[in-house]
Amino acid sequence: MASFERASPALKEILLRIYNAEKPIEVDYHLYEFGSVEYHIKSSVSEPQVTYLSISTPFLSQGVFLSYGLSPFTLKMVRQISTDVLHIVEPANDGYQLTLRLDFSKLPHNKESLKIITEVSSVQAVILSSQLKEMLQNVNSWDSSQGMYKPIKLIYHPKEPFYVIRQPQKIVAVFPMRFKDNSDVIIATSFFQELMDVVSLKKWAKVPPCNWSPIPPLELRGESFEDLSTNGGFVSFDISSHHVEGKRLDKTVWSLLNFYAYVKHHVKCTRGFIQRSMRRRLDNLVEVLEKSRVEDGQIKKVQVMMKCLGRVEKDEKNGGIKI
Repeated sequence: MASFERASPALKEILLRIYNAEKPIEVDYHLYEFGSVEYHIKSSVSEPQVTYLSISTPFLSQGVFLSYGLSPFTLKMVRQISTDVLHIVEPANDGYQLTLRLDFSKLPHNKESLKIITEVSSVQAVILSSQLKEMLQNVNSWDSSQGMYKPIKLIYHPKEPFYVIRQPQKIVAVFPMRFKDNSDVIIATSFFQELMDVVSLKKWAKVPPCNWSPIPPLELRGESFEDLSTNGGFVSFDISSHHVEGKRLDKTVWSLLNFYAYVKHHVKCTRGFIQRSMRRRLDNLVEVLEKSRVEDGQIKKVQVMMKCLGRVEKDEKNGGIKI
């Protein structure tokens, strides 16, 4: 789920198709998405108003919070999607972390039904974001060694881990940045430096301070060489209690989970803008050269005509035009 959308578009489409069907339909779909996410959607004609949705998704971390499957906090967040329509089936179907029973007969017959189905389709985002929320809310219980808190490695996008580190008075999120092309590294580095300059302004005093460094921070000493091998450096954000209070918690968590996607989107748009600008300049240059060539051709024609006229006048003076 590398996009900014919380809801899975494919899952949403299937659920809407079942809900809007004029007559009961038999459905047994296995849906696979980026990041080793799997959905199993099942609906039968014998029970037309009920659809079962099972989901398997990698955990953000294999730490203590998730060693026994989905936590009570995560299940609570899932139930809050819709207490009437959605019910958690226990135990979940084999091979899945969560199975939901969706009662479409409880959906209101208005625009609210689309909203609820969209929220149900975002269940994977709810699971992962609730895991990070729980970590941020329970940072004081993390393991520490020799006075230093142990970094927690999180994986939201495959092959793109980031770290959350508890420090006195704040939480530090560190993102190792990797890019395939050297041109992307140049664009991203410029973006990170500009980002540091912007957040240091008084206007943005309330946002998490940002720092970029070509080398890993000291807190990541001891992590695997593979995870710390980057060509784009390390971006870190200092998150204080102010940023995880109330409604800010959800916004902070979603921004952290999608930071890689934001950067890639920015780099892609910037590269496209540069390429379009270069094409426009090239087109303008070709137009100027073409215009210059036409003008040169016209000048040469005029010069030839002037020479011809000069010869004619000379011949007239000598007694007539010679043919």
